[in-house]
Amino acid sequence: MQKRVTALPLPFLANDWCDSPQYTQVVKPEKIILYYCFTPLSDPEAIRLWQRTLCEQHDLLGRILISRHGINGTLGGSIASLKRYIKGTREFPGFRVIDFKWSEGSARDFPRLRVRVRDEIVSFGAPDRLIVDERGVVGGGTHLTPSALHELVAQHGDDVIFFDARNSFEAMIGKFKNAVVPDVRTTHDFARELDRGQFDHLRNKTVVTYCTGGVRCEVLSSLMVQRGFTEVYQLDGGIVRYGQEFGDQGLWEGSLYLFDARMHQEFSDAHEVIGRCERCQSPTSQFHNCANLACRKLILLCDECVLDNVSMNCRPSHADLPQSTEGAIRN
Repeated sequence: MQKRVTALPLPFLANDWCDSPQYTQVVKPEKIILYYCFTPLSDPEAIRLWQRTLCEQHDLLGRILISRHGINGTLGGSIASLKRYIKGTREFPGFRVIDFKWSEGSARDFPRLRVRVRDEIVSFGAPDRLIVDERGVVGGGTHLTPSALHELVAQHGDDVIFFDARNSFEAMIGKFKNAVVPDVRTTHDFARELDRGQFDHLRNKTVVTYCTGGVRCEVLSSLMVQRGFTEVYQLDGGIVRYGQEFGDQGLWEGSLYLFDARMHQEFSDAHEVIGRCERCQSPTSQFHNCANLACRKLILLCDECVLDNVSMNCRPSHADLPQSTEGAIRN
């Protein structure tokens, strides 16, 4: 006798499938945090192992550098996971005062998690010239909040010199108005240029150093003080903190270059595009790798020119641009 199979109505199957908790996808809001802390670390390797375990426990991706001078990191993940990471990190006495800066983005902006020990948490090539104690960098510039920076400019006007502590290509798409942008291709070049006296004409000026999140300013301002600069300040929290407070209504112009998949960030819809396409000079803030595999330099191209591979062929000007910065970490 043939067994009869009764089919369930298709609408019932569809509703049953959709309502099943097994197929419910919960989208967790994500962010990116960047931070650094200068504090003496007697065992950087132990800190590395602890930090990697902490990140893996909370499914975070990004990059962390650790040295005997402290820690420097950028991480992406769910907001809840990042908060748990911050809480765990602050349990270490030396990291209790870390200023974690939040930014738009997610773990997808990083290819993997990398936690490494280096001689420096930002590569100036001068680890023995940096003095760090429990309060941070010794002999560095005076910290200025974004509001205090505006007060300084209101008092001294054009006598205030903004000094870009980033690689020169970063300033191609964004910088403080009338800033001094040293012609440096890597952070190592700053120490060499200072030692050569390239900026000695600014030693008696009111100098404000700035960078993405503040860590490069910490080191550079210390090197400048050692060189004999008499009045050195640094923007506390860097461009990120300034942009969060004043957006594009202050002294900043353009976009902020980022060392991850986002590539750049704007602080409002009113931002000015100051970068120019290498081929047609149209406004753009988007860097691309040169199509010439022997070059792979970062070049600025507009949306139209990037569709034409000819525009990405190697040019003599590429000798003045940095190598691809994939995997670099700076704040």
